[in-house]
Amino acid sequence: MVSVDCHVVRRCLAGVMVLAGAIGADTSAVAQRVTVDETVRSVRRMLERLPYYGVFDYIVFRVDGGTVYIAGYSFEGRLKTDAEMAARRASGVVEVANKIEVLPVSQNDDRIRWATFYRIYTDDFLSRYAPGGPHEVLRELSDERRFPGMQPVGRYPIHIIVRNRRTMLLGVVDSAADRQIAEVRAREVTGVFDVENGLIASR
Repeated sequence: MVSVDCHVVRRCLAGVMVLAGAIGADTSAVAQRVTVDETVRSVRRMLERLPYYGVFDYIVFRVDGGTVYIAGYSFEGRLKTDAEMAARRASGVVEVANKIEVLPVSQNDDRIRWATFYRIYTDDFLSRYAPGGPHEVLRELSDERRFPGMQPVGRYPIHIIVRNRRTMLLGVVDSAADRQIAEVRAREVTGVFDVENGLIASR
């Protein structure tokens, strides 16, 4: 049987608590040394590297001290988790409040997503927004037939969010004319109840 000296145990526990306090204080000090602008840039870099962030998702964030608030819409559940993990790795982040909504699974919504994607990104005026142009859009449509449940990933500036047959267009376009054309194309899709145009015209 091993005997334990209570005084030794107390001294050890006290040492552990002091060490834990020092580590916590050091972490807080590091967070305070990082400016808000540095944290914003770091969070943006982390989120931009997400491998499954696509045209049917949309994520926004803001930084308040060491807390990052992320919100938006996720085509599938893992993006919500991945976005939170990515934000936690950013410089100066102490806490993440995750308000990303996972969109419900729906065959009707999927049909509307892909039909809207086709109409917008093969439009004569809007196809310049498609990475790789309209040929890449047609390839994405072909791939979706082979691999259902996937989505086009990459830097698509016009994001297409569909929930319960209602479409939201989010992102940034070059002009008010492009913003209006995108809405017209989205409204042309059969079965859509409503279209909310949240696109921002940069000029």
